[in-house]
Amino acid sequence: MEEKDIIDDSKKVKKTVKRNRVKKEKSISNEEPEIREVVVEKKTGFNYAEVIVIMVITLILGGVIGSFITYIFKDNHNTSNTVVKEVPSELQEFIKTYNDIVANYYQEVDHDKLLEAGIKGMLEYLGDDYSFYMNTDESKSFNEQVEGKYEGIGVEIMLRDDNTVIISKVFNDTPASKAGLKTGDVFVSVNGESVTNLSPTEISNKIKGNSKTVKIVVNRDGKDLEFSLNLSEVELESVTSKVFEENGKKIGYIELSVFAANTYSQFEQKLTELESRNIDSLIIDVRDNSGGYLSTVTDIASLFLDKSKIIYQLDTKGIVEQIYAKTNSSRNYKIAVLINGNSASASEILAGALKESYGATIIGVNSFGKGTVQKAYQLESGATVKYTIQKWLTPNGNWINEVGITPDVKVELDNNYYKNPSDSTDNQLQMAIKNLSE
Repeated sequence: MEEKDIIDDSKKVKKTVKRNRVKKEKSISNEEPEIREVVVEKKTGFNYAEVIVIMVITLILGGVIGSFITYIFKDNHNTSNTVVKEVPSELQEFIKTYNDIVANYYQEVDHDKLLEAGIKGMLEYLGDDYSFYMNTDESKSFNEQVEGKYEGIGVEIMLRDDNTVIISKVFNDTPASKAGLKTGDVFVSVNGESVTNLSPTEISNKIKGNSKTVKIVVNRDGKDLEFSLNLSEVELESVTSKVFEENGKKIGYIELSVFAANTYSQFEQKLTELESRNIDSLIIDVRDNSGGYLSTVTDIASLFLDKSKIIYQLDTKGIVEQIYAKTNSSRNYKIAVLINGNSASASEILAGALKESYGATIIGVNSFGKGTVQKAYQLESGATVKYTIQKWLTPNGNWINEVGITPDVKVELDNNYYKNPSDSTDNQLQMAIKNLSE
């Protein structure tokens, strides 16, 4: 059984400044870019009955009760006299109510929908923006983001000012690249249906659809071209890098778009490549990075801190555990971390760890302020139950919830960037370069 951890804020909406004014959607892979979570634990394979037992016991008793639970929903769902042994009375009432409704309600009841409603009700009772139920489609989109891979053709698409949707990037070694799709191609139709005036998300859904093959017509240089593609697993690129040279110094730059399951390996590879070019310092950009797996950010932070350094602390109902770096592969060059109002959860953990345990300089504006950790249970149906289980604290014990990480150098993104997005107009990036080159 797979277990992973996440940091989450996917339900909360905050009015914050976006770095890009371009209406852009991360490939067919990423319909909902706002994860804003640290997922601490992800388990798969639970059925509805198991989750009802787990959730009710967790909520009512405040702990986990193990092997004495013997209740299993009857397959035929047609009796209110289900035998229940050694189950708390509160849970028996829940089960009896379920069976009474199934047996006696005057209309047919969808058993799965009824259980789904029960789960949603329990999560809504918590009054926590980060504890909620995701249906199968929502779970699929969420999993694609945090796992860093998806079933698709391997393109990034965006909406232009003229309301046409174009391919903004073609990923290497994917069905799209092998078929010959190119950046700038304008979508005309998908499987014979016009996609004019559809949003990138709607086009994405049509391409992924329910089939392993898709026919796409794009317009290139005034000509319509048709492509037939087989969908396959595509690995998302969540880490990009480059080198800036200023005042005779080489400054490495790594941007993290999410803390997915495969982000650490990509980050380590990029970092190794930059160091092979003899960088003098490093910029880590987590602006607009809304979170991901706690294990991923732990592994990344451990690249810069030895085992004597604290990465973060976990507060479980008042019991605080300090989490130390996992390796001794520490670095000693200067680091600047770029943050903004959309840097959340795992991004804030990394920024806090590098600031307080490494001495990095934080540049930008206050981050989102997400100081809790969630556990996710994926059901056999494909739906997911997710709820908060812990607080996380910075190495110095600060809880940044609804406060955020405060930058050492406060820099608001200049309006010139929105008019002409580029490295030269990105004054937050330029401040980091200046800070590290002096």
